[in-house]
Amino acid sequence: MRDVEQRKAAKEFAAYWQNKGYEKGESQKFWLSLLRDVYGVEHPEQMISFEDQVHLDHTSFIDAMIPKTHVMIEQKALGKNLKAAIKQSDGSLLTPFQQAKRYSAELPYSQRPRWIVTCNFSTFHIYDMEQPGGEPEEIQLADLEKEYYRLNFLVDSGNEHLKKEMEVSIQAGELVGVLYDALLEQYADKTSDASLKSLNMLCVRLVFCLYAEDAGIFGKKGMFHDYMRQFPTKEWHKHLIELFRVLDTKEEERYKIDKYMEDDLAAFPYVNGGLFADEEIEVPRFTDEIVDLILNRSSEDFDWSQISPTIFGAVFESTLNPETRRSGGMHYTSIENIHKVIDPLFLNELKEELAEIKELKTIKTKKEKLERFQQKLASLTFLDPACGSGNFLTETYISLRRLENEVIELLQGDGQIQFGFGDVIRVGINQFYGIEINDFAVKVAMTSLWIAESQMMKETEDIIHMSLNFLPLKSYTNVVEGNALQMDWNNVVPRQRLSYIMGNPPFIGYSYQTAEQKEDISRVLGDMGKNLDYVSCWYRLSVDFMTGTKIEAALVSTNSICQGEQVASLWEPLFTQGVNINFAHRTFRWDSEASIKAHVHCIIVGFSCYDSKEKKVIYDGDTYKIVNNINAYLVDADNVFVESRKRPLCNTPEMSKGSSPTDGGNLLFKNETELNEFLEREPKAKPYIRDYIGAEEYINNKRRWCLWLKGVEPSQLRAMPEVKNRIQEVEKFRLASSKAATRKWASYPTLFIEDRQPDSDYLMIPRVSSERRRYIPIGYLNKEVICSDSSIYLPDASLYTFGVIISNVHMAWMRTVCGRLKSDYRYSNSIVYNNFPWPEPTEEQKQRIEQTAQAILDARALYPDCSLADLYDELAMPPELRRAHQANDKAVMQAYGFWGKLNSETECVAELMKMYQILTDNA
Repeated sequence: MRDVEQRKAAKEFAAYWQNKGYEKGESQKFWLSLLRDVYGVEHPEQMISFEDQVHLDHTSFIDAMIPKTHVMIEQKALGKNLKAAIKQSDGSLLTPFQQAKRYSAELPYSQRPRWIVTCNFSTFHIYDMEQPGGEPEEIQLADLEKEYYRLNFLVDSGNEHLKKEMEVSIQAGELVGVLYDALLEQYADKTSDASLKSLNMLCVRLVFCLYAEDAGIFGKKGMFHDYMRQFPTKEWHKHLIELFRVLDTKEEERYKIDKYMEDDLAAFPYVNGGLFADEEIEVPRFTDEIVDLILNRSSEDFDWSQISPTIFGAVFESTLNPETRRSGGMHYTSIENIHKVIDPLFLNELKEELAEIKELKTIKTKKEKLERFQQKLASLTFLDPACGSGNFLTETYISLRRLENEVIELLQGDGQIQFGFGDVIRVGINQFYGIEINDFAVKVAMTSLWIAESQMMKETEDIIHMSLNFLPLKSYTNVVEGNALQMDWNNVVPRQRLSYIMGNPPFIGYSYQTAEQKEDISRVLGDMGKNLDYVSCWYRLSVDFMTGTKIEAALVSTNSICQGEQVASLWEPLFTQGVNINFAHRTFRWDSEASIKAHVHCIIVGFSCYDSKEKKVIYDGDTYKIVNNINAYLVDADNVFVESRKRPLCNTPEMSKGSSPTDGGNLLFKNETELNEFLEREPKAKPYIRDYIGAEEYINNKRRWCLWLKGVEPSQLRAMPEVKNRIQEVEKFRLASSKAATRKWASYPTLFIEDRQPDSDYLMIPRVSSERRRYIPIGYLNKEVICSDSSIYLPDASLYTFGVIISNVHMAWMRTVCGRLKSDYRYSNSIVYNNFPWPEPTEEQKQRIEQTAQAILDARALYPDCSLADLYDELAMPPELRRAHQANDKAVMQAYGFWGKLNSETECVAELMKMYQILTDNA
């Protein structure tokens, strides 16, 4: 179904169902019609099931399930509030979403939904279970005509052809890995740069030959296989070198090597492109095992023409160089993830432009615009300044060529085009530039582009029903070997010719960077680079390159650059220089296609140095929102920067980090067994044993202990020899330190180096906790419990303070501005708490928050055997505790004046950022 047709169908569906909606009588008709009429499902009754049983403590029924796309639907009648709690048959109060989640928890893992949709016939609420705790996306039935695409997940189970390409490409990469290992064994020096470079080049050439014979590039399928199988193993070395030489020699010049020119060798075409150039590479002797790998497993049993050059290039490179790639901080890119970059950067607009041309009725005007559009495609120029195996360049080339092929097909279909050789295809690989530090990756990138060129030419041939000449290859030197942070990009591609910068530069946190990488950061970023991720350098250089031009860029990055202290350090100077963020993908997991997978939590930022987009878009999972502005936290709010602050911005208690012993473990006890054995030997030490609790212990209800010797009298200490032994070990440990400050504390071995223990009971806040929780588990501890430095505390914290901090308002702020450890929340007093804008409640509002805060503590107390990890599991949270939190959230929202006005967490954060800006301006 075309876009225009789908918009019309969505409009008609919305009009028909306006003001209709009886839950039991019309739900099935509603969903069957939606799938059939709007999303083109031919037999929707075979796709969606209704009233599936689920067994709780009673039998219940799931309103609807779409198993193929992992969707669960909870349907309510027209006018029902989708966020209001409804009394269940067991007496509990659950919102429609909570009701669906309870059903989900009882299903086998393989059947649990990725998506939960709650609906009341006029509104859809969409919950992405990959983003637990997040606000739902909302779609109004009245807006379905323009927002129908936001429900595509209902029917999108993935492209089967793409899945096949992916499987074949990964198998090909693994096959090459086996061949690589076997060949490596034949080199005398397996570690020398010369041997490894020769082996890499040999693998590239073999892969091209295997692909070329299956794709028909050599002229006949199986041509490489048939030629090489006639030789015994001991002659393979000689004949392979002869073949490479012939492939690099023009037909008219082959008389110079006629001694090699038996008929079957002469039949091979001239390849060119530098791929088989007569450079000095060492080809090892072959074994029967290697010959079998090439002739049978790699040639006869495998069809290389089905690989995706985008995926295979990355897999090929990573299979052969996994250590290099890991140490370089590079992560491999699925086609889906590449499109998260290139679609909003330029491809969506190109597709929309072509769609508009296709709707034109006047043949002459349509032809002119199609030809101009094809020329536009051929004029675009792309740079990936950390291109790796070239997967961004390759997939972009394929995407442009597919658009061009659509143009060619349209022109031919209208009878407006007459083809001659050489004037059909205008988009070429010479439009694509890259910089890559790894020499082998450069060769893989070039090969991937050639393979892509071959595949797309075949698609063009199928359209015009005539043969085009793929060989000889065009020489391609646009992918340059070198360190992009030490090069002038203008020498790679002049900025006046460039259209787009894109890619996936390496992510390396400051503490993991090599000395050379730290030098790169210092050179590119100066003082502002301290503690920034390595990827920040590509943002700085991209902005410098783009300034004063119409170039647009989009880079994949670790999410750390838009969280915590890095935001102000990186983005404030870039915004001052005129950067606009045009679109952004908020945090998602970035997976590799290689057998060694990289699970990294990433963002994508699209930006330019001029206001290039009328619509700015924030993507969150598979949904998106058009917004007025995207700030450096990837939020629809003004451009504010939350910087580290020593004291709270508002008149609130000061928060402190817990205590740290720096003792070599000698003042601590690992477990209860160690403690009991110690007390058996030294019972007099019992009064000096304290609970020592950090984030891990507090959240998971674990216990840990320490020797707390503050104020101990010397006579008591002398009477405890086991304690003295431990103190002596503390002294030794500190004296051996490379830090002068630690050595100084060797004179005080009975004390923690960092003693910040409060003299009163306190509120504990774990510094690191799971992003899967909606609320960070926060609570009160007795002053006798020593707070470790893995947590932060507030002394003498009132119930009102607890109520505000545990509220979803504060949690929304925290989720936006905090740092992250992987994807876990990294709470800090200097960024999160000290900058948090507090409400100014009335006395009545304050009392209400105190009441709801106490209700949270009371609800927890109902489950004394459960840890906070148990209680705050989103699927397992007890209904009493959830209701208490919901009441507290409402009370805090009312104190801010937000209740009833804001519909999402991001809107809440935007308001908090406005308050923050006012507070800092007036500070």
